[in-house]
Amino acid sequence: MSPAVLSLLALAIAIVLSIVSRINVGLVAIGFAWLIGVYAAGLGADAVIRGFPASLFLTLTGVTLLFAASDTNGTVEKLARRAFRLAHGHTRALPLLFFLIAAIVSSIGPGAILSVALVVPMAMALGERAGVAHFLTALMVANGANAGNLSPISTVGVIANTRMAEAGLAGHEGKVWLANFAAHALVAAAAWLLLGGHRLAGRAAAPDSAGDDGFSRKQRFTLLVVGLWITGVLVFGLHLGLSAFAAAALLLASGAADEAATIRSVPWGIILMVSGVTVLIGLLETTGGMELFTALLARLATPASANGTLAFVTGIISSYSSTSGVVLPAFLPTVPGLVEQLGGGDPLALSLSINVGSALVDVSPLSTLGALCVAAVHDPRIGAVLFRRLLAWGLSMALVGALLCQLFAGPLARL
Repeated sequence: MSPAVLSLLALAIAIVLSIVSRINVGLVAIGFAWLIGVYAAGLGADAVIRGFPASLFLTLTGVTLLFAASDTNGTVEKLARRAFRLAHGHTRALPLLFFLIAAIVSSIGPGAILSVALVVPMAMALGERAGVAHFLTALMVANGANAGNLSPISTVGVIANTRMAEAGLAGHEGKVWLANFAAHALVAAAAWLLLGGHRLAGRAAAPDSAGDDGFSRKQRFTLLVVGLWITGVLVFGLHLGLSAFAAAALLLASGAADEAATIRSVPWGIILMVSGVTVLIGLLETTGGMELFTALLARLATPASANGTLAFVTGIISSYSSTSGVVLPAFLPTVPGLVEQLGGGDPLALSLSINVGSALVDVSPLSTLGALCVAAVHDPRIGAVLFRRLLAWGLSMALVGALLCQLFAGPLARL
């Protein structure tokens, strides 16, 4: 069996393991890359190591380190609590506020998982008091967090934009964020209408703000440092990851955050997963396995249906697997080859379809976002109902994502 076929089989096994087991597939991917690269392809260990994404690793680690520091000293949670004070008003606007708060928190860097973890407990408590259905609350928080998940300074946005740049599609950060935000906003608006959000009446009670009497000196300094970092990245073009390391070092050196707690809070498992899968993808490219992979994808689509097909395929895989750790690193590099195999298609539109299709399904309770929403419900009977509803909704999003991408990915890419 050729190294190209072996490397493709290894990727397939890694994807399956990410679906059916709890093992970090980054470990598996690196092991496969070593065995196949050294003993089947005869490339040598150094050639395999060169596939490690050093730039991506430093960027992900820097960004997550900075926001781990901001989280461990309570700054991010207090920001969320302050935002919930806007809930004084009509109850029908409350689900929209859930979406907005989660989107803002996710967009500024922490990403969707941390945003849902911070927002959904307060949202569920406030929604219960105001009579908002748990299902609607979960959908608004999860979709809001995912809407901001591909901002240029969020961790998952870094992954998507880096892999696109490596595939020759650099400089589209704005469209990547806009496509993802628009799709999730549209789905959230549909949920608000279908589940009766517009028919809610009355006024919302403010969440419990005990202990929320203002930002401490350390938290104010954290806000200043993070604000300066965001300004430096967006206005002055500072390197996203290296500048985040500098900002995080400043917070730790000043005593604004605890170093040990911050380092423990960095999602090392996700970073390992992304980096490990990328090493295996590098071997695929070296051995010719990527060409086989794109040829298989090309059999599923035509140039006219490619956007919807890719969104559907990645959505199905993502509903059981990791979007940022497996789907984006595995599929985004296939885009140039897929366009060539199909004999046509828009590479940017295909990339946007992968991003959107794989993200819309993440409200499923089989994903971390959906699971966090279910865990925020204290009544086990209500939690069981919420699990089933989120599962049905999440799986249906594979079809919704395919339809949206088929209709709109092309026009957006051409803007």
